[in-house]
Amino acid sequence: MTERRSAWEIAEGIDLSGKVCVITGASSGLGRESARALAGAGAHVVLAARNPDALAEAADWIAAEVPGARTSTVPLDLTSLASVRAATAAIGDIAPAVHVLMNNAGVMFTPFGRTCDGFEIQIGTNHFGHFELTRLLTPQLIAARGARLVILSSGGHAIGDVDFADPNWQRRDYDKFAAYGASKTANILHAKEADRRLRGEGVRAFAVHPGTVATSLARYMSRDDFSRLRKLVAANSATRGEEGDGHLDFVMPEHGAATQVWAAVSPELDGRGGLYLEDCGISDTAAPHACDEQRAADFWTLSEQLCAQ
Repeated sequence: MTERRSAWEIAEGIDLSGKVCVITGASSGLGRESARALAGAGAHVVLAARNPDALAEAADWIAAEVPGARTSTVPLDLTSLASVRAATAAIGDIAPAVHVLMNNAGVMFTPFGRTCDGFEIQIGTNHFGHFELTRLLTPQLIAARGARLVILSSGGHAIGDVDFADPNWQRRDYDKFAAYGASKTANILHAKEADRRLRGEGVRAFAVHPGTVATSLARYMSRDDFSRLRKLVAANSATRGEEGDGHLDFVMPEHGAATQVWAAVSPELDGRGGLYLEDCGISDTAAPHACDEQRAADFWTLSEQLCAQ
């Protein structure tokens, strides 16, 4: 097996001096590791997350790890569009241009719930909150004159598609696995259409599968849930004509964050976008339902309508 590189190693040799990177979910896990790597490359990193104490701890940790690191913190609750709008205003006060927006935060396999705005909790957090954040920060991304939008998806998108007629599970029995898959499909559709719409303004977008990472995201999962997930993974492998027994190969956050940092900084991606990335490379493993350009355009329109209500 090829030795995995860490996020820190991916960013080594990259000069981000004078650039601003905004990271959601930056108080722990993949977000915190990404923030450390980008700060180490010289970027001013804006850490956004829901818990103020955890945000402060993350900023202190980065300062200790990266002497001279420049960070700012912004409260952001993706389950509230009002909070998203307040956060974008705060980010605008900090930075007139955003060179990297990393939509990293997320929830996984949660019990049924709704956000403040009535969205099903997984698609509301993973997609709709980030969709509105990205929409409101688009002027700052354009102002960077060469920005990257990095959206965390997952190989788990293959286990669920977005139901355009019922994206918020108002008329169906809730399935937390299918709901998670739908939210991660939404992330890929968002990246594809964002890239199509914004590439002419110098903004390129990427969807990232970080691998199966050992983080607190799995806190809602029981032993039976892990068993079901392995079966879903195995079934998906079979559908694609691949061998696989559903084994989950966990990696630590410092390695899991490598692909999203690669998406943010790699010169190999200059002039490219709308791609699905994994293992620090371009992947062709995204499910067909997540790759359809017309569905991506239609889902953008639906997202605009739902976020405006």
